[in-house]
Amino acid sequence: MMFRGLMAASALLFASVSATSAQTAADVAALKGPDRMEKLIQGAKREGSINIYTSATLEDMTVISGAFEKKYGVKVKLWRGSSEDLSQRTLAEFRAGRSEVDTYETTGLAMEMFHREGVLQAIETPATANLMPQASFPHKEWVATRLNIFAMAYNTNSIARKDAPTKWDDLLDPKFKNKIAVEDGSIDWFSSIVTAMGEEKGLKFFRDIVARNGISVRKGYTLLANLIASGEVPLSMTAYDNRITLMKSEGAPVELIYMPPVFGQPTGIGVAKRAPHPHAAVLFYEFMLDEGQKLYFERGVNPTNTKIKPLPPGVEIKFVDFPQLLDHADKWTKLYREVFVARR
Repeated sequence: MMFRGLMAASALLFASVSATSAQTAADVAALKGPDRMEKLIQGAKREGSINIYTSATLEDMTVISGAFEKKYGVKVKLWRGSSEDLSQRTLAEFRAGRSEVDTYETTGLAMEMFHREGVLQAIETPATANLMPQASFPHKEWVATRLNIFAMAYNTNSIARKDAPTKWDDLLDPKFKNKIAVEDGSIDWFSSIVTAMGEEKGLKFFRDIVARNGISVRKGYTLLANLIASGEVPLSMTAYDNRITLMKSEGAPVELIYMPPVFGQPTGIGVAKRAPHPHAAVLFYEFMLDEGQKLYFERGVNPTNTKIKPLPPGVEIKFVDFPQLLDHADKWTKLYREVFVARR
């Protein structure tokens, strides 16, 4: 009798595990009701682990994944690479029919590419109500979780605050000759600003800056921020505001200028349509829209939850138009290199 009871219990357990493992990301995404989170947690615990592809810094993602593991007891397996490497790996695996990854955390440009390729699973979640409106998209396949805000930055020992530019045309002034820099790959910023100005007018404006005052092209936003702080670069048209804000708080002679229109470069979270651990994938998605926002803020990153970190006063943030950039990537890359790199 005891043997039969054990066999029956084992059969029920096997059936329960089989049903869980057989569920797809679409099945889990369809969960609704007041017990939705409990179902996600229990399902994730049965799955036991989650595979994440990320382009975040390893330091940031280690903190976030550690907090997720501690809260839910689900082992996080990370693969970290540049957004370009992550995109290539993801698309190669997807087209080969492989199902190895659960969740993606990378740039909006890569996420929009994954959306177009059918890689991602649409997720309905009330957690997006806490984020800035532009963080969510009609297709619901990824959500912006953090934001690099483009701003001008300058060294206050090299340029007095009274002499700092207050409008774009000020950059044509001869007093800025040999003082202006851009980051080597700011194509998303460039396409956004030029489009906002009007393409013909915008291209002429930046060509005039380079012709009159020259341009210094530096590779990497961290390097560029350090060069601004040292005074080697007096003024940059492209900087990430959170890095400059941190350096200023530490006493560096730097200042920001939010020259409208101000654009943000979002990074987002998405669930793989073929996720092998769908409950864990959706649970981590929810985590990144809640506790993850606080952890980003503590790491000096701009979260998209503006209640945790408000936007700079009086600054309206527009997102880079990734669909437009994807449609015309070769064009904008060619123009950027022609205007800045070839003429520096």
